[in-house]
Amino acid sequence: MMKGALENIRVIDLTRVLAGPYCTMMLADMGAEVIKIEIPGKGDDTRQLGPFKNGESMYYANINRNKKGITLNLKSPEGKKLFLEMVKKADVVVENFRPGVMDKLGVGYDVLKEVNDQIIYAAVSGFGSYGPYFKRPGYDIIAQAMGGLMSITGEEGGNPTRVGNAMGDVLGGLNLMIGVLAALNARQIIGKGQRVDISLVDSVVAALETGTQRYFASGEKPRLMGNRYAAAYPYDSFKAKDGQFVIGCANQKLYQNLCKKVLKREDLISDERFKTNDLRCTNHKALKVEIEKWSENYTIDEAVELILGAGVPAAPILDLERVTKDPHIADAREMFVDNIHPIIGNMRLNGCPIKLMTTKPTIRSHAPSLGQFNEEVYCSFLGLEKEELKNLKDKGVI
Repeated sequence: MMKGALENIRVIDLTRVLAGPYCTMMLADMGAEVIKIEIPGKGDDTRQLGPFKNGESMYYANINRNKKGITLNLKSPEGKKLFLEMVKKADVVVENFRPGVMDKLGVGYDVLKEVNDQIIYAAVSGFGSYGPYFKRPGYDIIAQAMGGLMSITGEEGGNPTRVGNAMGDVLGGLNLMIGVLAALNARQIIGKGQRVDISLVDSVVAALETGTQRYFASGEKPRLMGNRYAAAYPYDSFKAKDGQFVIGCANQKLYQNLCKKVLKREDLISDERFKTNDLRCTNHKALKVEIEKWSENYTIDEAVELILGAGVPAAPILDLERVTKDPHIADAREMFVDNIHPIIGNMRLNGCPIKLMTTKPTIRSHAPSLGQFNEEVYCSFLGLEKEELKNLKDKGVI
């Protein structure tokens, strides 16, 4: 089997729901040994979140593949002791509790670094571990609201809108993974581990890119503008016979190609309203009307093919049915991977978007049942006897 890029890394995963598990999923896809710790008898919250198939959460199954699942009660003295023994043999600990929880449990970073000064302690929370709001709870919708993303998302004249997926959580998970990888490299330089502190709100703010710069430049708050992009035009959705598609003209040459080769309207190049990108952004409503005089005569696929033929970026707005069947996305790029789950059965998991061409990320195993790897981890990894394991289970430690 092809070696994973992180197969020499062991991760102790205390995360639940999405942001933290998304990070550890990516690490596991790249070959890291991820030992996921869950509360005995309850497990990760997403085990109770749909969609369900055969009574099993597909949400949990998608985000927790490739992980070894164990149960452990960190509130018990025996549980804390077992956890610290695992930390001695680990490279990374990942958690997404509210800041301060791990310290109250007696297993915060200050304790863990004494046990293993090489440990990378990575945490993601709504607002980070310091600042006036650090104690506030954080979910994706909180991050999208407080990070400014909702304020620039929605139809012109409409209401602020949450992006259709948990983008705040996903951004937080990705930044957490980047922080872990950077800290692992830094360990080779400075000779010890460190804390990684990620905020969902910070992650959303950092993704606003030109939104903040438009505000700094003008002092005016960006308005809702639907699918339009403030920095370039035509960069928007347009009507066709059977729905809508998008065009992305981000420079003058692309706009000229669109007008000459597709619209057959060279007058739109010399028109005083549309001569430059800035003018086109200002007069976008009038230009959209002119483009749709052409596009409404074609189906989505016809219009897109003609525009692409002129070397201009365009695309259909794919629904999830088309995304999951697209030959480029689903097949060639392997963004959906078949997997067999012992309860769910055959299912398709989201693929890994990071394509390492030599150490390819892979989906090697299904998400674990609650406590599935208790015996392997506690007996083989920590050296406990099976009788000790039984006693720990009877006492509610695992």
